[in-house]
Amino acid sequence: MNNTTQHQIFFHVGTGKTGTTFLQYRVFPKLRNIYYIQRTRYKKVKKIIARTAVHKILISREFDQQLEKEIAWFTESYPDTTPVIVFRRHDSYIASQYRRFVKNGFSGTFSAFFDLESDKGYFKNSDLNYSHQVELLKTYFAKEPVVLLYDDLRNDPKGFIRKLAKIMDAEIDTESVDYSRKHRSYSEKQLKVIRSVAKSVNLTKRRKFKSGLLNFFWRIGLGTLRYSLLFLAKIVPSVWIDPKPFIDPKELEKVKLHFSQDWDRIKKISS
Repeated sequence: MNNTTQHQIFFHVGTGKTGTTFLQYRVFPKLRNIYYIQRTRYKKVKKIIARTAVHKILISREFDQQLEKEIAWFTESYPDTTPVIVFRRHDSYIASQYRRFVKNGFSGTFSAFFDLESDKGYFKNSDLNYSHQVELLKTYFAKEPVVLLYDDLRNDPKGFIRKLAKIMDAEIDTESVDYSRKHRSYSEKQLKVIRSVAKSVNLTKRRKFKSGLLNFFWRIGLGTLRYSLLFLAKIVPSVWIDPKPFIDPKELEKVKLHFSQDWDRIKKISS
């Protein structure tokens, strides 16, 4: 199937921790003159595109380590698509990813999550090679990728949204967008507590039962436990908490320096 001449498609491919959720739920639904396919419908996206008579379409899905696999699958049918990607400076990105994973039950240290020297962490050095990710987009998509910066979204959200709308030849009332923070960041104390508990209790998101219904209730219970621990961590006496930094600032500085040339290249090609 290849209906590339029938539709003008924009595909926002993430990545994680770059304002993706904000864009998916606060911005994209408010765009006019473009048909937005919500992330929850992504599994059926090819069928939706094939059946719609709307010319201009926007898709959004958050990809990190799955990027190449997912864009290869999509471009089998719709290569004539414009990919849109948002990048965050490497040290800030990997620190935010680590906080998210710990919140969701990861029990290891930052160096176990991202090991710059030996590359044995959960995230690999290649996962932070942004230039390579851009080249993947150029390889799989026929249209030139749109590269945007998370700092621009954070520092001037209205300007960022107007720029994005202009790229897609869409319209939006930036005053109608909700800019309030939906999720507050968890403190180092809270994250240290849940990381400590996770060393003894498996708190990670996972499928435990074959039954969809049982697994649904299992995930609700597990999520309730995680958030309860995060809440109770607020009242844990500070003297019980490991005084070492949650992430050693020296480790993040090493990440920043290691990928500095890559970040400079991304800034130069950003739209």
